[in-house]
Amino acid sequence: MNSTEKRLQDILDKITDNNKVFGSSFAIKTPQFTWEGYAGNFTPNQQYFIASTTKLFTTAIILNLKSQGKLDLNDKILNYVNSNILEGLHVFKGTDYSKSITIQELLAHTSGLPDYFQNKDQNGQSLEKELTSGNDQYWSFEQAIEKSKAMNPLFAPSAPKKAHYSDTNFQLLGHIIENITQKTYSECCLEYIVTPLALAHTYLYQDSKDQNPKILNYKSKPLDISKAMTSFGPDGGIVSTSSDMLIFIEAFFEGKLFPKNYINELQKWNRIFFPMRSGIGIHLFKLPWLFNPFGTLPYFIGHSGLSGALAFYSPEKKLYITGTVNQIAHPDISFKTMVKLSQAIAKEQMI
Repeated sequence: MNSTEKRLQDILDKITDNNKVFGSSFAIKTPQFTWEGYAGNFTPNQQYFIASTTKLFTTAIILNLKSQGKLDLNDKILNYVNSNILEGLHVFKGTDYSKSITIQELLAHTSGLPDYFQNKDQNGQSLEKELTSGNDQYWSFEQAIEKSKAMNPLFAPSAPKKAHYSDTNFQLLGHIIENITQKTYSECCLEYIVTPLALAHTYLYQDSKDQNPKILNYKSKPLDISKAMTSFGPDGGIVSTSSDMLIFIEAFFEGKLFPKNYINELQKWNRIFFPMRSGIGIHLFKLPWLFNPFGTLPYFIGHSGLSGALAFYSPEKKLYITGTVNQIAHPDISFKTMVKLSQAIAKEQMI
């Protein structure tokens, strides 16, 4: 282990404190350097839930279908979703927008749709709270949509400077993918991503008895929500490893999954939650000047998940980074780790 690798490994060892983080896994690639490390209860090629980082897979498939002329991002979702499913989905201030929402608005979280997972229902309860309280459960696409219909939309589609993160958007995108291709979302992941990139440890989680992925942690205890993980699908159901995700994130931004010139079109940013901004199917992580006064930390584009998983790319530094801290209660630790690892790489002049 050389000095750079030791510095990076020390960072993982330090954050894996058996208090908040019980296991971690990260991988990095720059033009000069590739590294993978793990700590705690993670081992080489340990599979884990990438949670909402799955949305990059869904985005990649949508963009691939766009490149084939099978859809346009400005298409209304009514073209691909049965009108019965859309009935009453988005009624805001007396106006029904359900059938005018576009694919791009779903990708960009500018549809105004509520989030079936994190938003509260009429009883003041969220599905996220139910799961983290130990009430594991299955749900179908139709049930996710019905949950959304029982909640209030946040704003009209494409309202200026408005964005609201919603897993409902990506449930709909997965449904659109299946309707266009006449294949399951899992089959599409294989055909468009997993097989072409030879991702040996990546798949859509569909069997709640499958114990290959590392069990998630919530605060100080393991949280078995395997039923729920089979239900997320296109908004959060992929299982992978840091090394596989490194291959994927590079392919995503280098034009191996869809035309590379699409990337510029995706970078239309809206505030979504500090310090993250939402683009079209991707997110921007950029620390404000107050936290980065000398501008030494670059901005990153990619995605992350509530599990503490992430996959990002720094265009400025040509740096790819993937990994997880596998902790639902503290996903912010993944971002802090990404920052520390990036700074260590910069200090070692590897970028």
